[in-house]
Amino acid sequence: MTACACGWWWCGTPDGRAWRKACSELRLPAARACRLEEAARHGGASWSLGRDFKPEERQGTSLATILCRAARVSPQPSAAPLPGSAGMAVRVMVLPSRKCLFDDPVQIRVTGLLPQQEVTLRASLLDESGELFQAHARYRAGSNGELDLSRSPSLGGSYSGVEPMGLLWSLQSKAPYKRLAKRNVLTPYCVDLEVYEGHGDMSCLLGKCTNERWFLGEGVKRIPVREGRLKATLFLPAGPGPFPGLIDLYGSGGGLVEYRASLLASRGFVTLALAYMAFEDLPAVPEVLEMSYFEEAMNFLRKQQQVKDTGIGILGLSKGADLALSMATFLPGIKAVVSISGSGFNSFIPLKGDGFTIPTHPYNLGRVKTSDDSGLVDFSDVLDDHRDPATWDCRIPMERSSAKFLFLCGRDDMNWKSDLYCQDVVQRLQQCGREVEFCSYPGAGHLLEPPYLPLCQASIHKVLGMFVHWGGQWREHARAQEDAWHRIQAFFWQHLMDSDIPKSKL
Repeated sequence: MTACACGWWWCGTPDGRAWRKACSELRLPAARACRLEEAARHGGASWSLGRDFKPEERQGTSLATILCRAARVSPQPSAAPLPGSAGMAVRVMVLPSRKCLFDDPVQIRVTGLLPQQEVTLRASLLDESGELFQAHARYRAGSNGELDLSRSPSLGGSYSGVEPMGLLWSLQSKAPYKRLAKRNVLTPYCVDLEVYEGHGDMSCLLGKCTNERWFLGEGVKRIPVREGRLKATLFLPAGPGPFPGLIDLYGSGGGLVEYRASLLASRGFVTLALAYMAFEDLPAVPEVLEMSYFEEAMNFLRKQQQVKDTGIGILGLSKGADLALSMATFLPGIKAVVSISGSGFNSFIPLKGDGFTIPTHPYNLGRVKTSDDSGLVDFSDVLDDHRDPATWDCRIPMERSSAKFLFLCGRDDMNWKSDLYCQDVVQRLQQCGREVEFCSYPGAGHLLEPPYLPLCQASIHKVLGMFVHWGGQWREHARAQEDAWHRIQAFFWQHLMDSDIPKSKL
């Protein structure tokens, strides 16, 4: 133990040396006795080592315990923020506010560290089923003892390099094949952000804060809809409107999925999240889907007073994407459609309309591939070749629609060949002289979600009961989700309101 150079007489006493050694055991960097007294005052502790311990009491007692008892705290150094530099507590900050919408980017900063101090940041989130999702990254503080994740590079961990939102999009569950999907949009996801000393075992906590990430903006109303046959939830933005109206459709996993619709309503869209299978009395695998059900949903949305009367938008993912195209083809009043990881043919369930039925695209479950190592199911080769004219009676004749189209997909989609299917649709529309927007993302998988929801490479398909491989690479998928979310909103604002994206707040 080197001598303290501060000149305070007490630092040279046995007690002073004991203090400094105890601090070393507790891994308090640059812990000089004179500075510890200042740190103790900052934390509200009362230091009285000389009075509380007699020499005989110190025999066989660790110096860490002595230090903690002297400060009148329990010997759990990782349970509360500790000083990272002399007389200054470590602070973890989320800016501009610890409370935000889930799709909001934030600035994560850490102050009060030593210059060039090595630390590990960890994010933890407990979902509604009790599943723990975590991510961590190793950093080195700047010369000012601060970290700014928008500028400071991660040196390793769940990701590397400068990734301002990396602690969110790299969250992973300890159990395999879990998907982070919000069930109750009335409550937030609470993300604990912690900073630990060093690049080791994360046992010495220096500071923490909690980021509340909400799915429902200020003043947004959530209204369950059970009108006629409809099984849906309506989300109304704050204010009288008029607002653009959207119908939101998820895929063949079924259920009533609300979190994307609630975020869109928080951004100024009247949004109807619509269930069409595997929910309440809706069958898990319908023998047929009826276009009249979707027409009922569209008419319900159009009659809402806050909805602008210039036309409706449809947003669909996977099976929901080809339903969105069918709605735009056979129902009047639909002005804009976004297809995510979809196709240009009717998949898996026949679609019955007024005087017509579109059969399902031919498929052969004998071509399902199951990994021997992981047990994951790969459906990418199940469908017959979409270029074969024998399958064309399953095509959706969207050429007859006057709607505007935006197609989004990932090139690493392992569920099915959405990139090829989207290219086919775009080519068909362009041959008819139609302008089409299309973006195919390298490294992105099937489940393109709102930004900062982490990549789900595989999860249980609730209807099929199988673990399905969705594909995607972490960094590339995160980039794709950010870009796609902006494109979706800009596309709908342009074609439903003839304006740019407005600003919104929580």
